[in-house]
Amino acid sequence: MKPVQSEIKKWMNQNKNFKENYLQIREEVLNDPEISEFLSLHPQLSQKEIDKNLIKLHEYKTQSKQCDQCQCFDQCINMLQGYSPILRVENNEIHLVYEKCYNRINDEKQKEQQNLIQSLYMPKDILNASINRISDVDGQQRKPVVHEMLNFLKEAKTNFPKKGIYFYGPFGVGKTYFLGALANELKRLNIASMLIYMPEFVREMKSSIKDDSINEKINYFKKTDVLMLDDIGAETQSAWFRDEILGSILQYRMMENLPVFFTSNYSMEQLEEQLATTNRGGSETVKAGRIIERIKQVSREVNLSGQNRRDL
Repeated sequence: MKPVQSEIKKWMNQNKNFKENYLQIREEVLNDPEISEFLSLHPQLSQKEIDKNLIKLHEYKTQSKQCDQCQCFDQCINMLQGYSPILRVENNEIHLVYEKCYNRINDEKQKEQQNLIQSLYMPKDILNASINRISDVDGQQRKPVVHEMLNFLKEAKTNFPKKGIYFYGPFGVGKTYFLGALANELKRLNIASMLIYMPEFVREMKSSIKDDSINEKINYFKKTDVLMLDDIGAETQSAWFRDEILGSILQYRMMENLPVFFTSNYSMEQLEEQLATTNRGGSETVKAGRIIERIKQVSREVNLSGQNRRDL
């Protein structure tokens, strides 16, 4: 059997067009500014080594380097999406390796940050909320709330705050939107948050009893960096949920100096009355008072008033 290389060489000699194309590509590759610079930095490379790796050099030439030909990660033109080619020399041999490009790194960072926000039954528009989109309508009335939020974010950059904010006010003034905006600012600081709609949270906990997942979920809510409880007081109240679930979570976070944010239509004083009244019609003021004291330990009460944006 004749050697394969000799057969290929013979075929190339017989095929003039292929040989011309090969020589043209070789010239284009070797005259490429980046490849020329690479070869000049490694004069020890033999011509044989260069010719042997012409395909690698051509691959390098046709790829985007650190996103110079790609608008974004999804439009990457490279053979390996999100990876940029790099030429190296080891033991006088040419190697082509790929490393993550800027767009891929940024894309992974954004996904990682997005994972920092977890939610339980929160609408998408809240998860996309932004401080920059908070309306200037009723600016003076909302100023104290914005001030408190900015103070929390400023403190979070250096020392993790011990207290969140208890937003209370009438329907439709944007209390829940403030939570979403805050959660998005926190993710930029790589701080995780959990947003929970309280009425659904109560139902979630009750259903978790059946599959024995309740303790696992309670521990998760206890330990998340920043816990946000939306519309507290709106849920159907039971002594079991108030004392065993809510009380347990707040007690842990109070002891560990972990902040909690709340939204409610009730002030803390009014909420205490709500918590004291059970779904059986009884009144348990002492137990309700314990919950309110824990809420005061993990948050500061701030009134949010203004025009009902649901009517706009």
